[in-house]
Amino acid sequence: MATDTKSQNLFQDFLKTSRRLKNRPCFQHKKNGKWSTVTWLDAEEAIKKIALGLQVLGVKKGDMVALFASTRMEWTLCDLAILSLGAVTVPIYHSNTSDQAAYIIQNSGSRFVFVENKNLHQKIQSEIPNLPQLEKIILMSGSVDPDEITFSLEQLQKLGSQGHEEDWKKGIENIAPTQIATLVYTSGTTGPPKGAVLTHGNFLSELDACLQLFEITDHEISIVFLPLAHIFARVMQFFHLRVGFTQAYAESIDKLVDNIGEIKPHFFVAVPRIFEKVHERVLQQVEAGSPLKKAIFTWATAVGREISLKKQNKKWIGPVLQAQGLLASQLVFGKLRKRLGGRVRYTVSGGAPLAKDIAEFFHAAGIMIMEGYGLTETTAAINCNTLYDYKFGTVGQKIKSVEEKIAPDGEIMVRGPVVFQGYYKDAEATKQVLSEDKWFKTGDIGEFDEEGFLKITDRKKDIIVTAGGKNIAPQNIESILKQVPFISQAVVLGDRRKYLTSLITLSRESVEDYARKASIHFGDYKELTHHPKIYELIKKAIEEKNKTLASYESIKRFAILENDFSQETGELTPTLKVKRKFVGEKYRDVIDQLYQE
Repeated sequence: MATDTKSQNLFQDFLKTSRRLKNRPCFQHKKNGKWSTVTWLDAEEAIKKIALGLQVLGVKKGDMVALFASTRMEWTLCDLAILSLGAVTVPIYHSNTSDQAAYIIQNSGSRFVFVENKNLHQKIQSEIPNLPQLEKIILMSGSVDPDEITFSLEQLQKLGSQGHEEDWKKGIENIAPTQIATLVYTSGTTGPPKGAVLTHGNFLSELDACLQLFEITDHEISIVFLPLAHIFARVMQFFHLRVGFTQAYAESIDKLVDNIGEIKPHFFVAVPRIFEKVHERVLQQVEAGSPLKKAIFTWATAVGREISLKKQNKKWIGPVLQAQGLLASQLVFGKLRKRLGGRVRYTVSGGAPLAKDIAEFFHAAGIMIMEGYGLTETTAAINCNTLYDYKFGTVGQKIKSVEEKIAPDGEIMVRGPVVFQGYYKDAEATKQVLSEDKWFKTGDIGEFDEEGFLKITDRKKDIIVTAGGKNIAPQNIESILKQVPFISQAVVLGDRRKYLTSLITLSRESVEDYARKASIHFGDYKELTHHPKIYELIKKAIEEKNKTLASYESIKRFAILENDFSQETGELTPTLKVKRKFVGEKYRDVIDQLYQE
């Protein structure tokens, strides 16, 4: 296959890199407690066996194949095997319930589904009566009681020996950019999920943009931990396969910090919640330290922010400030960078708004967070800050391949080769967001500055209109409230009401530590969430934040919930965004009490 021509599909992209790098490391993953390396040629061989096994089972061009697993190396191998046949990958979040997974399999018409383990296998098995079209379940790891439709991944690869390799190779050449690559189902913050139709061409255009945005070589390493069912992580998967750096797979979110310390990545992508958690942890450690330690941290942060400001404004950093910066790095920030492996040149944040304060803190510590913006329907990024052109509090300038404009009502609209083809089997929903001349309505409200940097102010449907007619963007206020070290999550409410209120969840570790130091006696955490002294602590913190807001934006009343939000209890999407509608319904009684005079 010629290597000097542009790839027509995603699998050709991978093959070019594999033939170029051969026995160099492609993947790293934990095996029996130790990091194991897989070369590019080994990966190619594994993909071929899976693809030929699927071919023997009858998978052909255009067929839908679901992938129900957490982020792991086998996810990528199976994805590429499906794509190499011209079939369509249908990702399902591993955190989805059995009925949510069944809905996606049924709606997409998937005849085959890869499942990660026994637990996810049971979820699908319980739904088999509702899935008459499902032919085979392929188990990635572990074992289950044998049945008629379940295969192991190993069995599938062995079955591949009966496949026709030449037919497979010819088929790869015939996958056009217009061929559907995937249906990515929206995580459904409102209503049932919709399958966004994305082609090989959509992804290839996005990858061209990524090459201009991100500086990384094939000698560097990254770590992936976000769900590959989400478009952000998926695009970075394909970016790895184009560039050729080594991709390590974190064991889990819980082990992420340990894994980062072991892998020492040069860059990684994350959602804002990850950076917020790291920031919270730093502040907790400072709060627990001596007065001297706190004073040093305050001084180092001030120095770091002054250097950051000069860099942002492209101003000269004098020798005195430079020397102070080196000392601040040695005393404070070096430890933070070491916890992130010590080699991180930059990170990328997406999936939700990143608080400006968090971005500036990390930049002061010598770690650049490049915030970007995009949606499932735009194949991820349509805007992004870069290492050389950035403004904190914005999502950067538009990528070169798209047109972008603000509608009269403030909605961001985009057109270009990364925009999806529509929602699968849902012409009405497609018509609502995609105009005849292919402008996509993002549903987000934003504004450009004089240099074309985009600032997102809110989701169009999240805008609160108070009883007094004021239009208020809740996300901005929530970001400000979450800067309080004792607050984990904040949901601002007040649509058609006289004033704003908020539901608050606590940062458990911080609050428990505070309670012990303040000699507040409590039996368990639940009791602490009802304690009047904790309520007073949060009240004072909110009153302090209210001073930075307009009077109509200030929080008049709030309630502390007994538990933090989670995917398991339904308040968070798999990318850790709050499901406002769900929260509003679940805590309706609590909210109503906040508005009782």
